[in-house]
Formats: sequence, C-alpha cells, structure tokens
Amino acid sequence: MSLTDAYRDLRYLLNRGYPKKSALKFVADHYRLSLRDRYLLARCVFSDAWIAEVRRKLLKPGELEGKVLAVDGFNVLITLESVLDGEAILCEDGLVRDLKYQGKYRLNERTREVVEIVVESLSRLKVSKAIFFYGKNVPKSGIVRKITEEAIEKYGLSGDVRLVKSPDFELKAFSIVATADVGIISRVEHVFDVPLHVSGRLGVEIRNIFDIFQVEKR
Repeated sequence: MSLTDAYRDLRYLLNRGYPKKSALKFVADHYRLSLRDRYLLARCVFSDAWIAEVRRKLLKPGELEGKVLAVDGFNVLITLESVLDGEAILCEDGLVRDLKYQGKYRLNERTREVVEIVVESLSRLKVSKAIFFYGKNVPKSGIVRKITEEAIEKYGLSGDVRLVKSPDFELKAFSIVATADVGIISRVEHVFDVPLHVSGRLGVEIRNIFDIFQVEKR
C-alpha cells in the first residue's frame, strides 16, 4: 500500500532530523499522493522525539482540577466539530486533529452547542479558571466570544474570554494549554486534548492513524 510505505519513509526521514516540510514533499511526490493523503501525513506523522515530548506533556482529565487552563478557542472548536462530523483523527502523538482543510473558523448553526459542550466539560473537570483565546481577525469572532461568555455563566465556570491579535503568542505564556497546534505545544509545559476528552464523554469513536496506515501502535 503506497500510503503505508509513504508513512514509513516519512518517519524514517523525520527520525534522522530532516525538516518535515521538505521530507513530506519528497515522500509525497515520490508516491504521487493525493492532497488529502499529503494533509494526513502532515497533520499526524511525527518523529519519535516529538511523540515522546508530547507524551510527557499530555495531561489526563483528572490532573486538571484546580489548575488554570488556557484554551486555543478556534483550534478546539474546529477539531471538536470535525470529531462530530467524522472528519478527525487520533494522531501519532496522541492528539486529535481535524482533516477538514477548513482554515479559519466559520460561525455555524452548531457553534453554540459545541461551545457549551466544551465549557460544561471544563466545569466538570473543576479547573480553577479557563481562559479562552480567539483571534479577533476571524470573521464574527465577537459573536463567538459572546456565546462563550454566556456558556461560562450558564455552567458556572470560572473563566474569561479574550479576543486577541495573536492567540498563539498569548497561549505560549501559560503552563497548561488546550490545543493541538505543534508550535504552541513545543513552547508550553503541559497540553490537554479537549476534543479527545469530549469524544469519550459523548461516546464518539475517532479513527486512529495506526489503523489507517496498517501499522502497530508505538
């Protein structure tokens, strides 16, 4: 299977220090992969060193009680909506990522429902405070902020919602962050996967990358 071969070749190169962008292009061009398969490899395949780093940082639900959690708002919403649509995957590093090629978040008829699911879940986890960051340049981000504030009040969560120019920059200043963004994860002490936690609560099954590539879990 060419996709499985591409996966193995990419991991080989990543484990030898090749930059992911150039290694991915080389492998994907060699196997003439589709754009969707290229995106899958880019989102979900990592070196052994990165996988080990994320495993050290990844917190379990029970470890959040009494902690301050910074939330990469649109990243979490896009991923969770993808989970509900069956367009998400559990990646090699143990984090769930979307496969919808969506780019910026788009306000939709399910936004309120998904926001409330996130806020209610964090309330149950008894975090001391949840701080949501949304990019202010994203269309209708002000509406999403208001929806989040209303959900925080509804579920009695100690929280704050901030519209900022660069959520990534702000999030890197916190110890624990809810995100699947590699750039942020590499700079913080701990990470928590909200979509993975919520999917478990809702009984929603997420595809595993190891099943797709037909290899054993590492």
